[in-house]
Amino acid sequence: MATSAACVRISSFHYNNNNFSKLCFFRTLDNSSSMLERLLCSSSLHHFLSHKTKLSSLPRNYLYPFRRPLAVISHRPIHPYKVVAMAERTPASTSHSRNKHTNRLAAEHSPYLLQHAHNPVDWFAWGEEAFAEARKRDVPIFLSIGYSTCHWCHVMEVESFEDEGVAKLLNDWFVSIKVDREERPDVDKVYMTYVQALYGGGGWPLSVFLSPDLKPLMGGTYFPPEDKYGRPGFKTILRKVKDAWDKKRDMLAQSGAFAIEQLSEALSASASSNKLPDELPQNALRLCAEQLSKSYDSRFGGFGSAPKFPRPVEIQMMLYHSKKLEDTGKSGEASEGQKMVLFTLQCMAKGGIHDHVGGGFHRYSVDERWHVPHFEKMLYDQGQLANVYLDAFSLTKDVFYSYICRDILDYLRRDMIGPGGEIFSAEDADSAETEGATRKKEGAFYVWTSKEVEDILGEHAILFKEHYYLKPTGNCDLSRMSDPHNEFKGKNVLIELNDSSASASKLGMPLEKYLNILGECRRKLFDVRSKRPRPHLDDKVIVSWNGLVISSFARASKILKSEAESAMFNFPVVGSDRKEYMEVAESAASFIRRHLYDEQTHRLQHSFRNGPSKAPGFLDDYAFLISGLLDLYEFGSGTKWLVWAIELQNTQDELFLDREGGGYFNTTGEDPSVLLRVKEDHDGAEPSGNSVSVINLVRLASIVAGSKSDYYRQNAEHSLAVFETRLKDMAMAVPLMCCAADMLSVPSRKHVVLVGHKSSVDFENMLAAAHASYDLNKTVSKKS
Repeated sequence: MATSAACVRISSFHYNNNNFSKLCFFRTLDNSSSMLERLLCSSSLHHFLSHKTKLSSLPRNYLYPFRRPLAVISHRPIHPYKVVAMAERTPASTSHSRNKHTNRLAAEHSPYLLQHAHNPVDWFAWGEEAFAEARKRDVPIFLSIGYSTCHWCHVMEVESFEDEGVAKLLNDWFVSIKVDREERPDVDKVYMTYVQALYGGGGWPLSVFLSPDLKPLMGGTYFPPEDKYGRPGFKTILRKVKDAWDKKRDMLAQSGAFAIEQLSEALSASASSNKLPDELPQNALRLCAEQLSKSYDSRFGGFGSAPKFPRPVEIQMMLYHSKKLEDTGKSGEASEGQKMVLFTLQCMAKGGIHDHVGGGFHRYSVDERWHVPHFEKMLYDQGQLANVYLDAFSLTKDVFYSYICRDILDYLRRDMIGPGGEIFSAEDADSAETEGATRKKEGAFYVWTSKEVEDILGEHAILFKEHYYLKPTGNCDLSRMSDPHNEFKGKNVLIELNDSSASASKLGMPLEKYLNILGECRRKLFDVRSKRPRPHLDDKVIVSWNGLVISSFARASKILKSEAESAMFNFPVVGSDRKEYMEVAESAASFIRRHLYDEQTHRLQHSFRNGPSKAPGFLDDYAFLISGLLDLYEFGSGTKWLVWAIELQNTQDELFLDREGGGYFNTTGEDPSVLLRVKEDHDGAEPSGNSVSVINLVRLASIVAGSKSDYYRQNAEHSLAVFETRLKDMAMAVPLMCCAADMLSVPSRKHVVLVGHKSSVDFENMLAAAHASYDLNKTVSKKS
């Protein structure tokens, strides 16, 4: 099918810059029909819709460069100067007038919704009350989606939602709805998919206008309050939408309904057969490794250019592929892939994206050197990164990688675990520089001046400053992308540029003493930092993210037993007994079972904060939790976790499995306000529910016997068949699914059965030995 010149060439993921790059929200207000033409003009729509693509490049006179992009969705990280929604960076603040107002959101539990409870905007939460109000008043809905630690969500709140004039326009002309994307990922998925399909990219805050029957009319991401840089401001957009609703309502409503119809059809693809062609799993794995290798940064590590996101699924795939090559005698090729991964992990750990003082990793780096990060910390990153550092340790037995794994897990234990064992979601990037300050700044909690460090560390300041490249003028100068607007002038983000052994030798000091000094210095800085105003903690408990972290704690409890007895740990690593990590995993799983699982219906709720959320469990909640429970079982905890995993798998199949077409939908389809059911395949910042589900099915099939084992394998085969074209043509978008397909194709999965008393030392040693080597095509089970 031929495509028009104005359309995205979706199959090759690039844009016609003469036409499509000029598409922006403002123009579509005057030509809604052309908007749909762009949406629907490609025969490759399914590939595009299920794939996070790059944001389109605006003409240069539209661009206003700023230090970092929105919280974006993209297949590969986007360039910070090529972002659809542009604005001057305005730190989040607390308005003096915000407490004059209280709206419906004050009754909600979500931290993000509560942040907006005192806006003058008459916000509704997502639900029938809001929908009925829109129908009654016969006005469109303004839907704003974000999350509590999203910097640009804070910016838009301060600039627009706290503004009395903007609030009056919203209140008079629209019904305004706020959604926490972490609490309602199903709602976010519908309208983010629409915006991505329409404009070639998306991000948060997501701003979408809907008809009263929830069909999307038009949308975008962040908008500044006033017109600037050739782009419309939010007030202009509100007026344009109001005018279009009054004059072109029928056309807008028809276009929205048509868009949902087409998206629904494209996103509910069915398999053409019951399994993949025999040769495809190996070919997809090889293709994915080749595609990633071409994007490898040999100078600074990572796959792709700045901004650099740690995408753990890429590292998992490369390690898995290297092991496969090694097992088949291709040690040279295996070594090349492994070197890329290990160098990447080293660069990340030494960079500013790693919190050297407090442990854990920030969301991403704005520059190519992993130096200056976007400072928020997300739970899903910590769980996955801990696991890939564990994998690297399993392969190399280099304590550097086990140290970083411990660094992440100890950060979580110290700062992110609640009294019931629940694990919280995120920490914000922004915080006040001083107590009582009304304005917040990004990174204020984490950055240092040279003088601060000198005053705190005294005689060891010179050593520490040399090691972490601290300077009186600030150190955010390693890349032109690190701090283009001098926001961090005079400030330092810790980064290790020198080798510790070489530095110690240069000082004529034993390495052990050198590392001890660095550890004590970090402890002193941590103590001082702890007295600063802390970033906002999102203490929401999300089942899927807890599942990722349950896995890493459970695995660490046995894999780290391979550490040398002489291994040393310095702050922020506390050198915990490995058994304590298993206790954390068990406590988190127990919290979910107590508070977010219905023993009668065998169903999960999605999240918890002051009680379970209204949202039901989604595919990711079931898949990620099942994976964590299987790790609890295989790495030494009780059989009860395996029993629960099997129960959850049965429920997942009942609620989400497309028994005729194959694959799993992301939602149950029971909520009529959620207009799309999606079979997600993209392995991005988080793995896709379908990729994790296939691996779970492979593992379960190797544990149980008979017809149940066959049933699991058949479901795995049928699910993968849905994504055959994706695996053939764009394997790099689905790295974990490539691993899943290969695992399923392995003719005989290794099965280690341990017999003995679980509480005995000998049994613990056998269990640790069974998990000592890296091999994902292995199942470990226990018999008393």
